[in-house]
Amino acid sequence: MTTEAATRRMSGAPCWVSLLAHSMSATQEFYGALFGWEFRPGPQHFGPYARAFLDGREVAGVGELAPDRHLPVSWTTYLASDDADVTAEQIRCCGGTVGVGPLDADDDTGRMAIGSDPQGAIFGVWQGKSLMGTARTGEPGTPVWNELVTRDTGSVSPFYEHVFGFEAEPVASAGPDALTLQLKGQPVAGIRGVGTDLPRDRGSHWMTYFAVPHTDAAARRVTELGGQVLHAPRDSAHGRLAAVADSEGAVFTIVQQG
Repeated sequence: MTTEAATRRMSGAPCWVSLLAHSMSATQEFYGALFGWEFRPGPQHFGPYARAFLDGREVAGVGELAPDRHLPVSWTTYLASDDADVTAEQIRCCGGTVGVGPLDADDDTGRMAIGSDPQGAIFGVWQGKSLMGTARTGEPGTPVWNELVTRDTGSVSPFYEHVFGFEAEPVASAGPDALTLQLKGQPVAGIRGVGTDLPRDRGSHWMTYFAVPHTDAAARRVTELGGQVLHAPRDSAHGRLAAVADSEGAVFTIVQQG
């Protein structure tokens, strides 16, 4: 897992994560207590939205779903783009769909779109202007890795290679069907094929990994705050990790990094 914030600025690299929740106040309370985030208002073009800050620097976004939108609560990974309009067209040409945008953020921080790959996994596209993306990474309370969980890597890796310019490298230590996506020789994201273990209620999806100082303690804190531990803490090649859900059911992974 790369921990260099600069790597997240390269076109194609995951550069931002954002959560759409039903209750902004409950969500801010959960993540504020878990990660120490503070929140400030952000662009409001889709409704209430706030950016999360850690020690004064942006780390993530949280938006509120309209009451009549009964959508699953989930984290969205945004991939950097030099030109969101060109990337949106490439998404369509390579078998994906574009559901939102491209459009400008109403505070002139950048231009964005929401798309999905041929297997239905939703992701964002971000063309940064004054906000290039996550300003802190590689430390507790920040996003440190993004991984696409899908049925099999072969059905989607060509899409991401063509649209975003990734080079895919097999990773035997991560399972029988796992790839690392690289840009200019730097690992920036992963794809993991899980076959029939793919959750039926979620389908293909991007998973955000957040760093914590101690995975077991953080997992207990998730439960105390009204969330759930979905997969108990375990050791991996990248550190001790656990899959958890917040108080509204949004799934993410916590991984121990000092």
